[in-house]
Amino acid sequence: MGRKRDLTNVVKSGPGKKTKKQKPPQVPNSVKNEDADDSEKKLSSRQKQRVKKRLQKQQEKIEIKEKKKEEKLQQKIKKESQKPGKFARAPVVKKKRKMEESESESEEESDDNEEDDEEDSDEEETKPVKGYSDDNKTWLKPSSKRALMDSDESEEADEDEDESDGVAGDDFDDVGLSDDDESEDDSEESGDEDLLPVEKKAKKLEKKREKNKKLAEAELQTNITDMETFTLPSGQEVEKEAAQAPDITMVQQRIKEVIHVLAEFKDRREPGRSRQEYVRQLRSDFCTYYSYNDYLMDKIMTLFPLEIQEFLEANEVPRPVTIRTNTLKTRRRDLAQALINRGVNLDPIGKWSKVGLIVFDAQVPLGATPEYLAGHYILQGGSSFLPVMALAPQENERILDMASAPGGKTTYIAALMKNTGTLFANDANADRAKAIVGNIHRMGITNTIVCHHDGRVFPKIMKGFDRVLLDAPCSGTGVISKDVEVKMNKDEKDILRCAHLQKELLLSAIDCCDANSKTGGYLVYSTCSVLTEENEAVIDYALKKRNVKLVPTGLDFGREGFVNLQQHRFHPNMKLTRRFYPHTHNMDGFFVAKLKKFSNKIPGTGAATADGEAEGESSKVIDDSSKNTKQSENVKNNSDSDSDDEEEKRKTSKKDKSKNKWLAKKSNKKQFKPGKFKKFKSVGK
Repeated sequence: MGRKRDLTNVVKSGPGKKTKKQKPPQVPNSVKNEDADDSEKKLSSRQKQRVKKRLQKQQEKIEIKEKKKEEKLQQKIKKESQKPGKFARAPVVKKKRKMEESESESEEESDDNEEDDEEDSDEEETKPVKGYSDDNKTWLKPSSKRALMDSDESEEADEDEDESDGVAGDDFDDVGLSDDDESEDDSEESGDEDLLPVEKKAKKLEKKREKNKKLAEAELQTNITDMETFTLPSGQEVEKEAAQAPDITMVQQRIKEVIHVLAEFKDRREPGRSRQEYVRQLRSDFCTYYSYNDYLMDKIMTLFPLEIQEFLEANEVPRPVTIRTNTLKTRRRDLAQALINRGVNLDPIGKWSKVGLIVFDAQVPLGATPEYLAGHYILQGGSSFLPVMALAPQENERILDMASAPGGKTTYIAALMKNTGTLFANDANADRAKAIVGNIHRMGITNTIVCHHDGRVFPKIMKGFDRVLLDAPCSGTGVISKDVEVKMNKDEKDILRCAHLQKELLLSAIDCCDANSKTGGYLVYSTCSVLTEENEAVIDYALKKRNVKLVPTGLDFGREGFVNLQQHRFHPNMKLTRRFYPHTHNMDGFFVAKLKKFSNKIPGTGAATADGEAEGESSKVIDDSSKNTKQSENVKNNSDSDSDDEEEKRKTSKKDKSKNKWLAKKSNKKQFKPGKFKKFKSVGK
């Protein structure tokens, strides 16, 4: 491309000496410009050669550093291999770079070829390592390499990070990381391209802290407490603790240790101690720590043998506030938008409900908003939606809500009925019935009749309902977060009293339902209790006393009812009932059962229990029997009266005859005087 330099003017005068150059002949301007261009090109090629030399030096430094790293890692691997219970890390295996370049290349090579060679060398440097030097290839996987830094300072910083992490460069990830963690890290790195370098470093620090926390937790699990055997306190120690104020921290630690022993009782138990002793100690510690009485704690532990602590902890936290949309006046979407505009933070309660909203935070009182006063929603617990959903009321039906105060379920039933048919809202307490009236007027319901009768005598007042809902009064063991006094106040007598009342109410509710209904004949029984004495035992009693059967509730979630619980055995269809717990469903403890009535007759008797054909036949029989008895009584009375009249006539006729004989003789009139009755008798004869 360029001209060769003219060296004819340089004359050697001796070894190692040069004479002065002669002045070159004058050249035209065009030729001078061409020479300037050639000099610039020659200078650019020289600079490239210098850059190559610098790169070679840097690569030599990198190779020296990598050799040092490999030597350090090999020493660490040897030390760790001697320690038991630790994994040895795989030594870093890297390919040697090909640094041999031909020195015989001419200086007139093109710039394009030189750039291509540099790109090829960079690609060879960034190729991932696939080789392993030992058996660690079964569990180690190579991760993506980082690009080599241009400056030496950045490489030294990387070396310091690698040495602190104990990882050879960035060729392999930590032993504790799984494939999922690697994929997550890769995805995060790919998504962090838009972040600033400071933000990327901050994220890396957070990841390291999380890893350290996980490692610390793993070390705690293999702590001394796992190796030592837990000893139960003796009788004297228990007496001393009872005399003093309880140490909450000590009780909490003992609860954890007892649960840890019961998880693997055979291996961790104290010699000579039975499981009952550990359970007894655990129950007493639960009672002191969570403030329960012994009877209620025993019942709860039988229900939740494995998740007792989760249930108790959930009862200490209040349930979230939930509201129900009144579909007679608005839609849930519009209501949510209106409340959000007022500063309320809310979300749908779940996929199982289309009208419920859960409120996280509110800047205004939910019971005083214009939407509430207009009847667009009502404050109602999420668990109280479930009985109405199981009842599934239809339009133009005759429905009874036997224990309806304060009116949340009643208004929900009326909304599903779309203000058609007839709904009877009953409650035994007249003062609580006033709350029903207020909610009904506010929600715009027009098909409801409010009354206050004792539910046990309601069948004598009215019968023949298509559907009946009985949310029976209970002990409230499912709503301990609302009423803390249940922990200490409820004992065995209270539970048995509630169960007896529930059985009576359930039988009367079944009697109010009509088995011959074309659309219904269903009854839903629900309680806010988790005890079997108030739930499965009551349903089992009703199945024996009335012609009813259990049917699916239609609820997609919730746990099945108990069929076997310790020594108790319930009906096999009890699994169709549903149970809801605060620690699993984040709502109040609840029980829901749905029954179908298939006959109005009471088992063991021929009597009917509802209005209909059977009742009509029984009324006819009663009327006929009453008529027959009246006729027989009339006949008897007539015959008795006739006999009495004849006797009276006979007596009067005899008297008249005697009088006539006596009056026939005039002398008798004169002779008769008071006190002379004997003479009168003799004369008469």
